[in-house]
Amino acid sequence: MNKKIISIIAIVAVIGIGIYFVFNHPQKQKVESIKFKVVTTLFPLYDMARSIGSDKADVYQLLPPGVEAHSFEPKPSDLVKINEADIFIYTGKFMEPWVEDILKSVTNKNLIVVDASQNTKMIPGVFHDEDEPAGSLDPHIWLDFDNAKIMATNIKQAFVAKDSKDTNFYEQKADNYSNELTNFDSEYHTTLSTCESKEIVYGGHYAFGYLANRYGLKYLAAQGVSPDSEPTASDLANLVDQVNKEKIKYVFYEELTTPKIAETIAQETNAKMLLLNAAHNLAKDQFDSGTTFFDILRSDLENLKIGLQCK
Repeated sequence: MNKKIISIIAIVAVIGIGIYFVFNHPQKQKVESIKFKVVTTLFPLYDMARSIGSDKADVYQLLPPGVEAHSFEPKPSDLVKINEADIFIYTGKFMEPWVEDILKSVTNKNLIVVDASQNTKMIPGVFHDEDEPAGSLDPHIWLDFDNAKIMATNIKQAFVAKDSKDTNFYEQKADNYSNELTNFDSEYHTTLSTCESKEIVYGGHYAFGYLANRYGLKYLAAQGVSPDSEPTASDLANLVDQVNKEKIKYVFYEELTTPKIAETIAQETNAKMLLLNAAHNLAKDQFDSGTTFFDILRSDLENLKIGLQCK
């Protein structure tokens, strides 16, 4: 083989290698680079954002796994994360009253801020104290599935605003999420309409007002809208009396807090205990394993079915 042919082969090989790297490595980097950063506060928002954004967004939950939502106070590092994000999503001023002050310190002019409660139908809060004054609304809006659909729509619109070329993708993902909520709503209606008992006794804070309203249930909670609000001895005595009077067989307790109140009620009444998870946040092992909002809803319905003696 003469030198000229060898040279041609060498040139072709170099060109081939160059083409390979142009069409593989740079493209891969380009795909990775289009991901935008999304910071959410609570788990329902995180779950909606990661479902709708899929592989086009890096979604981060500000609330650390295992931490109770109402006691969360943002750190300076959290402000940095928000400031570096493309989209910041929070539930609303009644759930995260600290957001207003945080946003005053944000210097990122391109940050899209999503108040997920926009256009939702909120109900009045039941308990009031210095942290939840009269006139406050119940912040647990995601436990009404119509509200949850609106929250998902608000998130989808932010994604479209940030990445309009993929509008159809986000529309489809949001529709899928909404359809799943519709299915759960139907299943909750069907199941809870067959229950012998219509009364939820909750040894935790007032988190299930939306769910109780939606499905015609009576709801008694030991605490206010925050787990930090301690029930009085009179409150506990009234709950014990109610359980005994109505011959209620199960008392529900909440996630990520010590269930001492539910335990007290159960001991005084011989009732059994079941978890009812309001989905503010997940334990670390659940978060790491990829537990979804729908996983929690499914588990809650199973426990309600047992606790309320549904068919």
